[in-house]
Amino acid sequence: MTTRPQAVIHDSGQALRLRSLDAAAVARGLRPGDALTDARARVPELQVHREAPELEAALLASLADWCDRYTPLVALEAPDCLVLDITGCAHLHGGEAGLMADALARLQRQGFAVRAAIADTATAARGLARHATSAQQPAVLVPEGEVRKALAPLPLAALGIAPETVAALSAVGLTRIADILGQPRAPLAARYGLELLRRLDQALGEAGESISPRLAPPLILAERRLFEPVARLEDIEAILLSLGGQVSDALERRVEGGRLFEFTLFRVDGHVQRLMVGTSRPLRGGAGLLSLFRQKLKADEGALEAGFGFDLLRLAVLEAQSFAPHQTSLEGAGDDATADLAGLVDRLGARLGLARVARFLPVDHHLPEARVHLVPAASVADAALAWDCEPRPGEEAPLTQPLRLLVPAEPVDAVAIVPEGPPLRFRWRRALYRVVRSEGPERLAPPWWLGAGGAGRLPDVPGEAVHMPTRDYYRIEDEEGRRFWIYRDGLYERETADPRWFLQGVFA
Repeated sequence: MTTRPQAVIHDSGQALRLRSLDAAAVARGLRPGDALTDARARVPELQVHREAPELEAALLASLADWCDRYTPLVALEAPDCLVLDITGCAHLHGGEAGLMADALARLQRQGFAVRAAIADTATAARGLARHATSAQQPAVLVPEGEVRKALAPLPLAALGIAPETVAALSAVGLTRIADILGQPRAPLAARYGLELLRRLDQALGEAGESISPRLAPPLILAERRLFEPVARLEDIEAILLSLGGQVSDALERRVEGGRLFEFTLFRVDGHVQRLMVGTSRPLRGGAGLLSLFRQKLKADEGALEAGFGFDLLRLAVLEAQSFAPHQTSLEGAGDDATADLAGLVDRLGARLGLARVARFLPVDHHLPEARVHLVPAASVADAALAWDCEPRPGEEAPLTQPLRLLVPAEPVDAVAIVPEGPPLRFRWRRALYRVVRSEGPERLAPPWWLGAGGAGRLPDVPGEAVHMPTRDYYRIEDEEGRRFWIYRDGLYERETADPRWFLQGVFA
């Protein structure tokens, strides 16, 4: 069965034009930029597709993920170009020619029409791939130091300059890169701008050019390439354990421990899967890493789709922290407790995400409801999590307020003998409580910067502004032995004519 010619069209503002074509359409004489009406008149069986920039960008990103198997430095250049910095990586794939042949063969088996070039500079490689390749010769490899010779016969558009500049140069007979290589630079810059010379220098390697990799290169990387793909979870875990040992050895030489790890699995069909785990403290050891990734897989059973198997597995350390050896105390209780807590945070973080595992930190604030702050447990050092609540020798620490507070405090209807005295009874959540004992008051005045009346802004309390009169706190007990923490909001006649009562918490 003959394949129908395929083309992608786009709206140029004046007409629908062909943007990209397959080999069958090119063989029928169609070219990018042709009007759709003309193309269909010449090739009636032409099958067209509307351009989809979002889908094309997603496809290019997935191809960039796949290219990580060759180098971690992969840059996207929409809509159809990837730039790979293979410096120091080519020998792992049989040299530059072997790397390029392997990449093209794999991509062609996946159904992609690819052209590639390897050169000393990114601009030269980009221009050669676009203008020096064809369907019959999809790859070009320029030997080191021969970039000038390879670029000379190419059109000026291969430098990546603006189309207006290309047209202006063509108007005076300058159509190839060789035409400007021997020209005086000052007249070229004066007439066509500095961008032309800058791009020429970048292509020849006489000016620096940087690429922007889509992913930061890892600190440490270990990988295993397989002749036969693996799909069984047991085999994957065994390889992960081995890679974890290599990474741990590298971390030990750096006197560091990993804080963020990424396990990447490359499927034979081109699909790439990434699993990432973080830790609350520096970590070494393949067994500990394997345990965290197991928790990750338990949380999402569909995270690992083996398909026809994985032929490349990679473990990378994305973040690390100083982790020098330390002497364990003879008692060991404190060290064991710290390790157990860190292990619990790591296991919960692997399943739920480290950002969702939080701890309370003490805050130096006069308001009871603002004396703690919830933060990710993995983002705070253990020393900062200590609470200064130990009693002095020979003393007992009385519980002056409930361990859990009601935030915000709930209003209650209270009756007192005198306006500034403790309550005799109060109603909370439709239930009436009679007070038999009380302790207090413990007065909490507003901070001085709020001024008279206690109205203003508190930076540590949610909300734009607060009104905080003086609070008188009481610890009270009812007839059933239940104990409450209650306060009167405002001083009678000095701050308000009708003070209100609030319940801040209940003692367990």
